[in-house]
Amino acid sequence: MNELIVYAIIFAALIGHCLLAGKMYRTVHQDSTLSFKEKNDWKLKALIFPGYFWFQYKKEKA
Repeated sequence: MNELIVYAIIFAALIGHCLLAGKMYRTVHQDSTLSFKEKNDWKLKALIFPGYFWFQYKKEKA
């Protein structure tokens, strides 16, 4: 039973990671003020640590 709980938590974290990375990817892709290289840099960061870099991106744009 403990194994199932651990797998459920890992699965939820993975789904959350994918959803947040996708959201940031779309937001960065639609930002016309960024150059091609900057967009690629933000997209790569979104795939690695989307939560942390989402707040960094928002702070930079504010």
